[in-house]
Amino acid sequence: MNTRWTPIKTAIALALCGASLAFSPAHGAGQEAVKQAETKSMTMLPGDDFFAWANGDWLAKTEIPADKSGWGAMGQLAEETNQRIAKLIEGLAGQKDLSPEARKVSDYYSAYMNEGAIEEKGIAPLKPYLARIDAIKDKAGLTRALGENLRADVDPLNATNFYTENLFGLWVSPGLHDPGHNTPYLLQGGLGMPDRAYYLDKSQRMDDLRDKYQKHIAAMLKLAGYDNVDARAKRVFALESAIAQTHATREVSADVLKADNTWAAKDFATKAPGMDWNAFFKAARLNGQQKFIVWHPTAVKGEASLVRSTDLATWKDWLAFHQINHFASVLPKAFADQRFEFYGKALTGTPQQSVRWKRALSATNGAMDEAIGKIYVEKYFPAESKTRVQQMVTNIIAAFDKRIDKLDWMAPTTRAQAKEKLKTLYVGVGYPDHWKSYEGLAVSPTDAFANAVHAEEFQTAHEIAKLGKKPDRTEWAMPPQLVNAVNLPLQNALNFPAAILQPPFFDANASDATNYGSIGSIIGHEISHSFDDQGAQFDAQGRLRNWWTPQDEKHFKEASQKLVAQYSAYKPFPDLAVNGQQTLSENLADLAGIAASYDAYHAAMGPKANEATDRDFFIGFAHSWRTKMREAAERRGILTDGHAPPQYRTATVRNLDAWYKAFDVKPGEKLYLPPEQRVRVW
Repeated sequence: MNTRWTPIKTAIALALCGASLAFSPAHGAGQEAVKQAETKSMTMLPGDDFFAWANGDWLAKTEIPADKSGWGAMGQLAEETNQRIAKLIEGLAGQKDLSPEARKVSDYYSAYMNEGAIEEKGIAPLKPYLARIDAIKDKAGLTRALGENLRADVDPLNATNFYTENLFGLWVSPGLHDPGHNTPYLLQGGLGMPDRAYYLDKSQRMDDLRDKYQKHIAAMLKLAGYDNVDARAKRVFALESAIAQTHATREVSADVLKADNTWAAKDFATKAPGMDWNAFFKAARLNGQQKFIVWHPTAVKGEASLVRSTDLATWKDWLAFHQINHFASVLPKAFADQRFEFYGKALTGTPQQSVRWKRALSATNGAMDEAIGKIYVEKYFPAESKTRVQQMVTNIIAAFDKRIDKLDWMAPTTRAQAKEKLKTLYVGVGYPDHWKSYEGLAVSPTDAFANAVHAEEFQTAHEIAKLGKKPDRTEWAMPPQLVNAVNLPLQNALNFPAAILQPPFFDANASDATNYGSIGSIIGHEISHSFDDQGAQFDAQGRLRNWWTPQDEKHFKEASQKLVAQYSAYKPFPDLAVNGQQTLSENLADLAGIAASYDAYHAAMGPKANEATDRDFFIGFAHSWRTKMREAAERRGILTDGHAPPQYRTATVRNLDAWYKAFDVKPGEKLYLPPEQRVRVW
């Protein structure tokens, strides 16, 4: 629901809200930005395709880098940020008086970069883990292995990250109904491909991907020394297909009300028979927990049943493959190349693997994100940027508050609750109030495989240690060096990392119109997530609670369904449309966010705001979604992402009256909506 991100163990060059790579707003350009847009799109009207009108020249000239599945100025900014960070880390190597934490960062990165050492070790680091799998003699041993492999590697609310290769995923966060206590959440897992749709959808394209995936399983097992790999791959794929049948769809996963399932530890034996849950929880270090929130009850039940019904040999092959697949990047080059062959080339259409330093930085970020963030902000985040952005946040919150006052459909009791959410909202700008400690993390300067294993175990132990403790609502869910932002509904909090608070998103030399059109709309987007279809279900304390009157809730849902219909009508490919329900949360936040930022910009500029500056504002917004994507990656996003493709996110302007006036949009133009059809929620 909120601004989403994919964990940085995959990449630090990430998109805002986990969406497509983006952004190059005009900053400080004023009328020049308008002239350039008009000159480069002489044959196109802004009212026909505002995304293409504002970004046409950039789209025509820009090539997606060979190692990327998509590209935009957000990707470029992340790339520049990563280059800075890599130089900072590489500069640590020769320093003698480093803090223990900085030394760990340097050693982790250096070990990953040492390809020679990795090749020399071969598969020796992997063998003990495969030997343990081979030694499993019965389902009791299998259950223990499945529990030992549980990792805190999912986050359904803050990151919309539902994916784990392990049988289940663990998330530790305040309880849905008990914000004063941290609670363990269990999510579905066990697939090697991104989503159940890749196993179940009937199309030639998916058939081809399924064939390539089975070949990938076989290739990985062969590299690790297994025999009969084709037969093993066939069995592993059949098991995963059965697992996929139990999984919730992406749309259902995003529905927090369907995830609101509290199970006592003793309930699992009867609600999800098929495995020894006491043994599983003990192996997972969760045996002291009395209750869990089961986000995907059907999958937990179905996967437990498969533990019982599927033969042990198949499960052992499944465990072995996923162990190899998961750690391929810290194994010899043949493993990493094979993984990229499927996950890069086949799944996202990316022709070239990233160079080693980029992968090393991504891995180090995944292991010690805040340690790197501390180094980054000391060098690259000026105090004046934090001060100005904090003022913008204050202004946009005030604008949103005023918009709530003007809602004639909202009852006084609902309005009071909404205003209380704004009043108690925690906003983190730049970096956390308190930094995470990595004191217990063991890092070797020469063993990249061991470092990866230790980092995952450390992260999971860190999360499990929160259980039984009072949640910290100021805790960050993103590191400062990430080009992104997030809304945390269970904490009623926002994070705006330092890396996004720089040009082209935020420019201290730019006009208010441009900054509010770009970073202001992002700020508004995050604030608005507190009031989208899911955020509106949480109160000021982060508790899942219906604080709406029945009449207000009915109006809100009816207005939201208009936005669902609007987005479901967009069809990027002849055989694939945008899912308006799946993308509703983000679409609501886009719409309410730009509206609130527009109000705040007018309040900030006062009489200096006019139609010319309005054009600057909207062009800045359109430039913010400047993006090119490879077809395979865009198709994957439509199936698995909670965000619409960027060109349709840009089109949300068709719901704002001021956009029509600024660009003289007339009936008959493709984006034109009569006033009564424009969606107005907040």
